[in-house]
Amino acid sequence: MAAMGGTSPSIVEYFGGEDGYRCGYCKNDSGNFSYGMWAHSLTVQDYQDLIDRGWRRSGKYVYKPIMNRTCCPQYTVRCRVLHFQPSKSHKKVLKKMLRFLTRGETSKINSEGEPMDSHTEDTSCFLLKSQPDTSQSELQPLSTYTEKVESEEEDTKGELTGKTDSGHTESCNEKNNTNLSKPLDPAKVGHTPPKPGKGADLSKPPCRKAKDIRKEQKLQKLLQNQTGNHSLQEEAQIAQKSKPKANQTKSVEDFIFITLPPEAVHQLEVRLVRVSFEDPQFKSSFTQSATLFAKYQIAIHKDTPSECDEEQFTRFLCDSPLEAENPPNGPDCGYGSFHQQYWIDGKIVAVGVIDILPKCISSVYLYYDPDYSSLSLGVYSALREVAFTRQLHEKASDLSYYYMGFYIHSCPKMRYKGQYRPSDLLCPETYVWVPIEQCLPSLEDSKYCRFNRDLKAVDEGNVKELGRVRILHKRTVMPYSVYKRRQKGSSDEESVHQYATLVGQACSERMLLYKN
Repeated sequence: MAAMGGTSPSIVEYFGGEDGYRCGYCKNDSGNFSYGMWAHSLTVQDYQDLIDRGWRRSGKYVYKPIMNRTCCPQYTVRCRVLHFQPSKSHKKVLKKMLRFLTRGETSKINSEGEPMDSHTEDTSCFLLKSQPDTSQSELQPLSTYTEKVESEEEDTKGELTGKTDSGHTESCNEKNNTNLSKPLDPAKVGHTPPKPGKGADLSKPPCRKAKDIRKEQKLQKLLQNQTGNHSLQEEAQIAQKSKPKANQTKSVEDFIFITLPPEAVHQLEVRLVRVSFEDPQFKSSFTQSATLFAKYQIAIHKDTPSECDEEQFTRFLCDSPLEAENPPNGPDCGYGSFHQQYWIDGKIVAVGVIDILPKCISSVYLYYDPDYSSLSLGVYSALREVAFTRQLHEKASDLSYYYMGFYIHSCPKMRYKGQYRPSDLLCPETYVWVPIEQCLPSLEDSKYCRFNRDLKAVDEGNVKELGRVRILHKRTVMPYSVYKRRQKGSSDEESVHQYATLVGQACSERMLLYKN
């Protein structure tokens, strides 16, 4: 069966539950537990569905924390970008960047209080994950088993729906980059009133100082008593015009898409480059980007040069299992893995590694030049990615979330991801999204929590028919029921069932589980 839109199907090798390894958050030597699999290839829809079940990738290694066992439970977190408003601290970072660009001002103290290094501390555990010794020829299906006695194989025809793909892997060109830099139409970004006690009601006018209100009332009264006094009339009119209008809170776009004055000291350019050595922009900037990665890892994470050389950089941040897709109803740049490069005065100072998926932008990693730490590039890049998500939403309406990786409440320095409001956490048992405000009280009491308050609710995507799981064996695609009949020796049904339970019925029927 072909994958949706004519793309190659996802092919994975499941490793099962890992032995405990060192935790990058609490430094426990063996308290971190996860399930893992190697993704030889992944469609963007399959990966979207996987991260909506708590999976996450590091290079081509895809893992899912064992939430009720690991020392620091990691909850998938997403921001609802259509309703996002920057906080006061976010605005400080945006203004700081503007001051640097226009006047060259820099803070003497590093104020990088919210590093947007998506699970940075933990990624070092996966840098050494090696690709399985699987022959590439074994991953090329020659045939699909079609024995009519296996009705489940017939039933799976026509199951796949979703995005189509033009088959091209071109990067976004200068024209696309220009289009993506246009400010977002504020009319397209709606606001919903928060629940009581959850923040300001954005549908109401902003609060005003009592002194300003009294001053305006006095002027209005004087104006009524002395209608012939033109100076008072003019003063009252000026006061009236200076009143803050409802819903005039500045958005991220108001800061990042502002036109710099001609005498600006520095120039910032943000380039979106598809991760592909066939892409001219990616290829030409590879060495500079890899050098910056090494500089960042050595300075910030104390890596040795051999731990962050070009080979490790390629395996970790350039080798992606995601198949590039360019459907007509998707964003102009297409779906897949990208590097969002931040150039200041012709030099790369930061790179945000992102996956653009059907429903979201997923932040993979960020590395930056430590010499520019005072600019809070972690926070700044996160806010740029929020704005970028909203831009892509204009063309692809389903794309309306920004996934920030994992929220780890038990690690205080990782709680900053919950400050990009409104945001949701993924329930680790039923895989439904719950507003973070409802989750925090439970997380204060216990590191591991089920967020879904409906105790009768179950995982609706759980495996229901194990026989329908798709297997790739000896270059033949077949349902597990056929593979099981043909198998000799010990049964692997327990492992296959665990895999199908974790990825869900839909993914298990689309992806190919490789068996040698």
